[in-house]
Amino acid sequence: MSAGVGVNLENLWIRFGDFVAVRDANVNINGGDFFSFLGPSGCGKTTILRSVSGFLDPSEGRVLIGGNDMAGIGPNKRPTALIFQNLALFPLMKVWENITFSMEIKGASAKERRKRADELLDMIALPGQGDKLPSELSGGQKQRVAIARALCAEPDVLLLDEPLSALDLKLRQHMRTELREIQKRVGITFIYITHDQGEALTMSDNIAVMKAGIIDQIGDGKTVYNDPSTAFVASFVGENNVFRGKVKEIRGDEALIATNRSGDLVSRISTANQGKMNVGDEAMMFIRPEALSIAETGTSGDHFVTAKVNHEEFEGNSFNIFTEGDGGKEIKVSIPNLGQTFEDHTGQQITLEYETQNAVAVPAGELATE
Repeated sequence: MSAGVGVNLENLWIRFGDFVAVRDANVNINGGDFFSFLGPSGCGKTTILRSVSGFLDPSEGRVLIGGNDMAGIGPNKRPTALIFQNLALFPLMKVWENITFSMEIKGASAKERRKRADELLDMIALPGQGDKLPSELSGGQKQRVAIARALCAEPDVLLLDEPLSALDLKLRQHMRTELREIQKRVGITFIYITHDQGEALTMSDNIAVMKAGIIDQIGDGKTVYNDPSTAFVASFVGENNVFRGKVKEIRGDEALIATNRSGDLVSRISTANQGKMNVGDEAMMFIRPEALSIAETGTSGDHFVTAKVNHEEFEGNSFNIFTEGDGGKEIKVSIPNLGQTFEDHTGQQITLEYETQNAVAVPAGELATE
């Protein structure tokens, strides 16, 4: 199985009549990477995947796999294999026959196929399961068989379209780890489509965050989470509190934001927007729930927020406080449960504190609804 084949999208546009599904996408995926396209449903993720696999031709631009332009090359001639949501295993074929179906089409003997199936069953941690029917397997096991079947075709690039979405939460979390381990073992390029941020963050080398056909940001998980370049990315990836306002002052890579409800607050400017934000600009500032803590009442300054507590929730690993926020949105504070006693603050005014580097300012923009 060949490793390290990269995929490049150059100025990729995909239109359906007047509707633009993908707008000027430029993506470089390194060979051997686990790369995810993350975004809400209908943002164009699957459309991009279909253009890489050859089921959809670009309206403009190019898809390159291993440096070769794929124009005019159909799905069955591309060095890719695709795993769909529904897995599509053949119900009346045994597991080993399902896995080696691509070899059967090419005329390989039953002995060769069985040997290869056993190798792949070992790789996906299902040794000795080859003689079962798919109906005798659990959801997670079927998932692994679908991966083995795709790998049997020896693709350079494996394409996965929300393959874990039908599984329950615990199994999904377990399969994330499994998938990443399989990818590391085989060493080929994985391109993964998901609307689940947890999946993208835990598995990917790099992530492209999409909204409405546009790629908003490409980066590794930590960058996308800690240093979002747009309001959409900040609000889509993980939980975030938003403060709206205007830039009052620029201090190097920090900004003082005159917020609508919480006074003047200081924040770092996200890396992508440094040098691009000016005094008077509409801005949004984001602070994660875990970056806020309760300060002494009456403390004030440009990194303190005073707010009235609406309600509280105990989540086991954290105490969550919901206070009156900006424009009808509550400010959420997550205090880790370290076994401490925790008094109820409902109805009280409390002061919250944050470190400047844990707040991030971006130009005002569209927030994620999901």
